[in-house]
Amino acid sequence: MKTQVIMQQLAAKHPGEAEYLQAVQEVLESIEDVYNQHPEFEAAKIVEQMVEPDRIFTFRVNWVNDAGEVCNNLGYRVQFNSAIGPYKGGLRFHRAVTPSMLKFLGFEQTFKNALTTLPMGGAKGGSDFDPVGKSDAEIMRFCQAFMLELWQCIGPDQDVPAGDVGVGGREIGFLNGMYQKLARRYHTGVLTGKGMTWGGSILRPEATGFGALYFTQHLLHKAGKDIKGKKVAISGFGNVAWGAAIKATELGAKVVAISGPDGVCHIPEGITKPMIDYMLVMRASNRNRVQDMSDKFPESALFTAGKKAWSVPCDIALPCAFQNELSLDDAKELIANGCWCCCEVSNMGCQPDAIHHFQHNGILFAPGKAVNAGGVATSGLEMTQNAQHLNWKAEEVDQRLHQIMESIHEQCVRFGTQPDGHVDYVKGANIAGFMKVAQAMLEQGIV
Repeated sequence: MKTQVIMQQLAAKHPGEAEYLQAVQEVLESIEDVYNQHPEFEAAKIVEQMVEPDRIFTFRVNWVNDAGEVCNNLGYRVQFNSAIGPYKGGLRFHRAVTPSMLKFLGFEQTFKNALTTLPMGGAKGGSDFDPVGKSDAEIMRFCQAFMLELWQCIGPDQDVPAGDVGVGGREIGFLNGMYQKLARRYHTGVLTGKGMTWGGSILRPEATGFGALYFTQHLLHKAGKDIKGKKVAISGFGNVAWGAAIKATELGAKVVAISGPDGVCHIPEGITKPMIDYMLVMRASNRNRVQDMSDKFPESALFTAGKKAWSVPCDIALPCAFQNELSLDDAKELIANGCWCCCEVSNMGCQPDAIHHFQHNGILFAPGKAVNAGGVATSGLEMTQNAQHLNWKAEEVDQRLHQIMESIHEQCVRFGTQPDGHVDYVKGANIAGFMKVAQAMLEQGIV
């Protein structure tokens, strides 16, 4: 396999799909040496199969706003790879959603799910619907219209969507209600991230953030460091950032920054429980303003418009918002401000130049497909509970999540340890996920 040749062919077939091509290139560069040691992979054209999704559903979503106007959006479901289990991956509602974005996310999801050790394939979906400023009634009508088109493509043993950016517990509820109305099937396992009264799992809302901090903790221990007392900067204030803030604080770290599209809140004394609780209020408001935190807690949270979380001095940076949110300039600013560790919690949260700068300067860095896998892992645990028609206690879910994140870290170390002894977590995560999916594809033949 020659990465350059495959990327040229892929770019010719899918011009302009920048996020998707970026994600594929990152993985192929990491696995090229290992792949070339397996001629059986080359003979079966495993990479050529793996980089293309199994199928993509595209559909129009018609819905009516509160003013009685008919609105139109596009909806998608990218079923990327089912070699190790039914398709699994979130739904994203955001004005920037495109097929390229969802293909990149589905591709990443395939390897992330493989790392969890659970039998789940990779998928992603969503719409260019913008929930910002919409009423609950408008969001309900959109979700119902979206599910009207999606419902025949999903199922508990076929494809199990979850939430993502713009899709939280409220949206999953509206989607699930419409699915059951249409399908006349009342199995609770068709969506994950559900409410506790109708099949949800304890700790699922917190799981991505919790898992990210468990992974970060293992990474720090491997490097001979401790998270206690460290200053942490977090981007975003949605479910992922909320869970990360909770667990970082529980582990003894001090969260000194959260950010949004409007700017950053610097919290010099560290985020408090009332402030963490208020993050949920901010997320539910659909205002998408981090300044609301400063307005609510003016003495503790200092808002600066137009700045990112990375402008605040910290030890550990946790991108929790969106892909490519952390640029080369941001990486330089972080290092200048004393940051020595960055763990992606968002999918592909750092631009390639930023990652290379971190690695070149000896900054501890780990990629999203490993760091944020706790969310989909707990979704997998939710599916198991649904199949058994029971709920586990919080302690059992948390213990299993911690074990999974420890296992993911061990896989990264196993495949990413370099001759000089340092661990390349990007390479380790990519090779570990790839080898599992590639072997499963090879053993099941050309299908």
